[in-house]
Amino acid sequence: MANLSAVSLFILQGFSTASELRLLSLTAFLLIYLAAVLGNMSIMVAVILDAHLHTPMYFFLKHLSLVDLCSITTTLPQALVATMADSKEISFTACASQLFAFVCLGSTECFLITSMALDRCLAIYRPLTYGAVMTSQTCVSLVVLAWASGLLFSTFHTVNTFSLPFCGPNIINHFFCDIPPLMRLACADTRAHEAAGFVVSGCVIMTCSVLTCLSYIRIVCTMVQIRSVAGQRKAFSTCSSHLATVLLFYGTGSSAYMQPTTHYSALQGHVAAVFYSILTPTLNPLIYSLRNKDMKAALWKLYPQVPSWSLALRHRRVQKRTGTGFPL
Repeated sequence: MANLSAVSLFILQGFSTASELRLLSLTAFLLIYLAAVLGNMSIMVAVILDAHLHTPMYFFLKHLSLVDLCSITTTLPQALVATMADSKEISFTACASQLFAFVCLGSTECFLITSMALDRCLAIYRPLTYGAVMTSQTCVSLVVLAWASGLLFSTFHTVNTFSLPFCGPNIINHFFCDIPPLMRLACADTRAHEAAGFVVSGCVIMTCSVLTCLSYIRIVCTMVQIRSVAGQRKAFSTCSSHLATVLLFYGTGSSAYMQPTTHYSALQGHVAAVFYSILTPTLNPLIYSLRNKDMKAALWKLYPQVPSWSLALRHRRVQKRTGTGFPL
């Protein structure tokens, strides 16, 4: 990738420039990062160790957790360093690498979410042929396709962004190297690069979102035909977690990448980026574990003391209400 840029490094602003807010930002986002690592690692280990979770749905969920874990690790630790350290510098190569990794993981997640929607559609619409269609080979092929598409998509965006000349200023008004704030620093006409990025991003997002929407239309039509309320609830419970992830992912990601740089707002970009790069990877494990009995059972096996703590606390509350317990 040829680069005639005069800029050899960039300056990341981090989360907050106000000194009184730095400690608060560091503490909050450090706790969020630890929660994201613990949640996604727990789901991955639970799916690997529990034989009851060796199904296509949890196979995709395991890879989604891996993507989320890598995605938040790509951006958040560097952002925390930039927030607290006196030196907020990031080299040109490191910035390009961070952008490449983040876009690759984000687009891979987009394809994985689409694969999960197709999986749920087949499970509800064609339950009799589901096992014959969604084989282990099919699942592996879909995951490989998701990663390959992510790499291709990321390569395009990295080349499209860093082929622009950067001759100053070099201060990125963001907490990681992202496409919109970087293009605003280019000392050249970026309209052609923006248009190319918009078209490619639009094709990927529209293809994935259309396939996801069509899958859910088929799911809803199938659910309407189910006569029993219990059957409808069971069908809905199998896809409600995925639907929440879809809305969170597309709602925040599209607001940042599907608009021209001229309409880019630093505050809007910060808020949207916090959602799609930090909160989404953190909330996904919580979303998939709260409404899923199999996943909760697997996590309880992974952390055997959690149920006993929960039962102990519940028993303590009962004792307090009945007056049979001893005061602490």
